[in-house]
Amino acid sequence: MKIMKNILVATYFSNNAYRALFDAVKLLASQLCTFYLFNVYDKLAPLQAKKPKLLGSKKRLEELYLKSKERLTETSHRIVMDNENPLHRFKTLSEKGMLTTIISKIISEKQIDLVVMGNKDLTKAADIFFGSNTIRVLKRINGCPVLTVPEDVRFSTPQEIVFPTDYKSAFKCQELSYLIEVAKIHDDTTRVLYVAKNLDLNDNQESNKQLLDDILESVDHGFHTLTEIDVSDGITSFAENRNSDMISFINRKHFFFGSVFFKPLVKEIGYDTTVPVLALH
Repeated sequence: MKIMKNILVATYFSNNAYRALFDAVKLLASQLCTFYLFNVYDKLAPLQAKKPKLLGSKKRLEELYLKSKERLTETSHRIVMDNENPLHRFKTLSEKGMLTTIISKIISEKQIDLVVMGNKDLTKAADIFFGSNTIRVLKRINGCPVLTVPEDVRFSTPQEIVFPTDYKSAFKCQELSYLIEVAKIHDDTTRVLYVAKNLDLNDNQESNKQLLDDILESVDHGFHTLTEIDVSDGITSFAENRNSDMISFINRKHFFFGSVFFKPLVKEIGYDTTVPVLALH
């Protein structure tokens, strides 16, 4: 018996947001899923890609709520028409507040298995926020995996996933479980990528590499090494040269991308990739 999965898809009703939703339903076409189409609004957050009127009245919030519900209903009807998958059902959620706070609440309340969002549309649609909303979500949401879909990406059935690592921290089966699940759904190959100046691994790294090999035993996988190249350039060029379909990394402190959100690497992984990025927790 298939287990129902709960997927939270954040949207500001742009084309990129719809593309992220469309890719998610195709990625999980064989899975029994409830998709929660989610929009967050407040008196400073617009519903379209233009600067908002800074009105904080109760009437303004009521207008934003009604418009949010209306646009969510339109999006729900559109994806049902485009998808027509009996394994999928769609619900809408319109919430007032800050994006990351509300997402964390919904993850807990709805037992969300995956958060999906477009890479660029949230920044364009809500430029009043400091920095990128996508990066904020990747940084702060740790209750479940987060899938980000680049602007204008065209869905193709995943065949290869790039998994960058430095082998410096031990791996856990639980944090890799969703990567393995996605790989099994589409019979993907996982390409473990080590980008470093030094080819030699120390004893701890060798042990962690073996542990990773054991954890990935149930899926097709291989190990690769790049040297004499910047980490971010190495990851993106490796994925592009191989026409890989996804990049996935473990998002926890002190592990390879521990300070990724404060370094140029985030602009490569978070903004400029041409494939979806799956952040594991």
